[in-house]
Amino acid sequence: MTMPDFEQLLVLLTLVSGVIWVVDRFRRRRRAADARVSWWFDLGRSLFPVILIVLIIRSFVIEPFRIPSGSMLPTLAVGDFILVNKFGYGLRLPVAHELIVPVGDPERGDVAVFRYPEDPAQDYIKRIVGVPGDRITYVDKRLIINGQPLPVEPLGAWRGDDAFSRRRERLGGDWHDMLVHRSPDSRQLSLTVPEGEYFVMGDNRDRSSDSRFWGTVPRDHLVGEAFFVWLSWNGGPNWSRMGGWIE
Repeated sequence: MTMPDFEQLLVLLTLVSGVIWVVDRFRRRRRAADARVSWWFDLGRSLFPVILIVLIIRSFVIEPFRIPSGSMLPTLAVGDFILVNKFGYGLRLPVAHELIVPVGDPERGDVAVFRYPEDPAQDYIKRIVGVPGDRITYVDKRLIINGQPLPVEPLGAWRGDDAFSRRRERLGGDWHDMLVHRSPDSRQLSLTVPEGEYFVMGDNRDRSSDSRFWGTVPRDHLVGEAFFVWLSWNGGPNWSRMGGWIE
């Protein structure tokens, strides 16, 4: 048996503390407020409002995540702690992930957190490069969307390493940085993104496991859009990365 994830645990704690809070309110109405209660009952009653607020914020507004790999370099680095806007993609029930209030749709260029299609218990983060109906072609390490090659500007070697080339790419009307390895192109493809699905890629193009390898991401797997790096710690603080908006 696997341990429940934090979201499941938070829902359970909210339910338990909520029941305790309701019982306490009922007891007070029956003029039994002066009756002695156990410490755990008193703790549950006191923590219910706090736990409920945390659940609401985490489930419907903002959720923190930590970046575990370099697949999104140079945009995101290992040890970056980010904030994800969950409201922008619609309100979903915690745990069940059922959409209850449609708000907006993901767009090309969004840096999105999603549940990995092959193992929904894992959260992945990539950039959305294709929305439903897009014709995506990737050849010679260039993206072509609906027959139009994306504008790209070279920025030179990455941190003095000639094996990696840093480039700027214009996607969804905005520019973002990416990395490309100088090795021969070994992954070329052309496909149409199915309805209700999204094509995602890492900014570290040749060091990313993404839709080129395991397919598109269903709409109901998307968690939210990453928008801010509030802390960066990988064996120590990286002050230059803290407090930055994600482009």
